[in-house]
Amino acid sequence: MSKDCLFCRIAAREIPSEIVFENERIIAFRDINPAAPVHILVIPKEHIESVAHLEAEHEALMGEIVISIQKLAAQEKLDEGFRIVVNTGREGGQTISHLHFHLLGGRNLQWPPG
Repeated sequence: MSKDCLFCRIAAREIPSEIVFENERIIAFRDINPAAPVHILVIPKEHIESVAHLEAEHEALMGEIVISIQKLAAQEKLDEGFRIVVNTGREGGQTISHLHFHLLGGRNLQWPPG
């Protein structure tokens, strides 16, 4: 955990958030500035800066995150579809240096995204 990381502090429950899922390695919470009717951030509790910082040891964790997103999509009744977004690095649109997955849905999501 990084003391300076917003998402680490949310995972440690130092900063309140609307948590919708949690287990030993993952926490998911609603985005405070939603870009869709459903906008959930799914993060590993372990501080990993981005996709570019993943190691082979994170393989099982990444699978667990994707399965958790699948379950969250079902929980949120996103039966017509959803989008998973992972921004990496400044030019990739990442604004918080903690790996996070955006689950977006509840409306027709256009392509290209931007």
